[in-house]
Amino acid sequence: MPITEDYVKYLMEQNASMTEQISQLTSTVKELNQTIKKLQEQLKMNSKNSSKPPSSDGLKKPPVNKNQSLRQTTGKKQGGQAGHKGTNLSVIANPNQVEKHMALECESCPYHDTCLEHACIKETRHVIDAVVDVNVVAHEQVVVVDCPLHGGKKQGSFPKHVKATVQYGPNLNALVVAFTTVGAVSVNRTHEILGSVFNIPLATGTISNMVSRCASSLTGTMEWIRQQMLNLELIHCDETGTRVDGKTIWVHNASNTDFTHLSISKKRGKEGMDEAKILPFYHGITVHDCWSSYWKYENLAHAVCSAHLLRELNGVEQNHPEQTWATEFKKLLLSMKKVRDKAFEEEKTGLSYYHLHKFDKQYDEIILKAYEENPLPVATPKKRGKKKKGKVLCLINRLDNYKESVCLFIKNLCVPFDNNQAERDIRMIKVKNKVSGCFRSMEGAQEYLTIMSYVGTAKKHGINAYKAIQNAIAGTPEITFD
Repeated sequence: MPITEDYVKYLMEQNASMTEQISQLTSTVKELNQTIKKLQEQLKMNSKNSSKPPSSDGLKKPPVNKNQSLRQTTGKKQGGQAGHKGTNLSVIANPNQVEKHMALECESCPYHDTCLEHACIKETRHVIDAVVDVNVVAHEQVVVVDCPLHGGKKQGSFPKHVKATVQYGPNLNALVVAFTTVGAVSVNRTHEILGSVFNIPLATGTISNMVSRCASSLTGTMEWIRQQMLNLELIHCDETGTRVDGKTIWVHNASNTDFTHLSISKKRGKEGMDEAKILPFYHGITVHDCWSSYWKYENLAHAVCSAHLLRELNGVEQNHPEQTWATEFKKLLLSMKKVRDKAFEEEKTGLSYYHLHKFDKQYDEIILKAYEENPLPVATPKKRGKKKKGKVLCLINRLDNYKESVCLFIKNLCVPFDNNQAERDIRMIKVKNKVSGCFRSMEGAQEYLTIMSYVGTAKKHGINAYKAIQNAIAGTPEITFD
């Protein structure tokens, strides 16, 4: 076939079309590879290498990797250490009943009682059991006719807490509230269990009313807790999702070693935090997990939870073994923690200039190495908007931008290494969801959080949960410092 000008033109057009098609296919393959890589990372994510909660691991727990464990070995044996004051079952009161046991052949002996009087006790064993009983108190209004002292008729009055013809007492009220809040038992199960134990018609509506009345008596206490939080030098903050009437809502926590404040909102971000009325008016140090909404508050100092960072670094090590900077930064954080903890135990006011300068230099060197291993993505002219950085580069940017907040725990020894306090105070929300299911209404969810805020604060002041609820029902929920 002769090579004509038209034929050459045809080949050139075909070549250009194939080149463009290859370019498109190459781009598609690249995008698919990135998608596959992201999906593989998601499959490998667990509570030890990400911010996912331990409950999300399911029945198949992630394999234990000592190199990725956030808890370093101390070299001590398992169990109680030397000097540990243990607890054990002991007799807490004088026995209500005494039973003496003799040999079986002595039971029918005519000299049984005589021998028993002169017998010695070889060993005594105690059985501690609970006696379930219902105590019904009848309050009768007594009328005295023709009083001989003052004259006329005198009529007695009922106590203030006796308001109905038939009602439940404060102890049963406290037990019901403790079951449904601290015990995380659903209203239906509380109705079934307590109704069976006490053999009384405890309706589900009555149970809900008991919880509502207890929560309403704590309105002033919740405001007192909020005011106390505003005066603290350091607080821990966290948020978690829960379900109300089939919809996801958010629980916001602010707490420290003495106080717990829980609130609910339909929003997770700054708008939801503003509704709690703590962070907008707070001026101390806030420890959090680096959620972007916290940085919108410029009226307070920020401290980043290093435990969250360690989990993210574990994820980088596992999913991107070529990223050598992650291992170095993890070692740096643990070294900083070790030096900080030693200084705190020795009651020092701060770290030495040597350690501060050394850690500051290492921090900058590792971040520089991280940028070298993860160059910024090149913008594509055909695509609009910002180029996606990926999780690794986003983590590097956070470590770089928030260096002062990440390192605050070595500059101010009052700042903890992690945000475990907030996580402990908010964990029971997930337990409540797993045991009882979702809340029926926002009002019911807030009532639960109000009672748990009060009980959590009371426990931190040495008051057990049941006693605290009894005090709230009695109208004396005040919490005093020891």
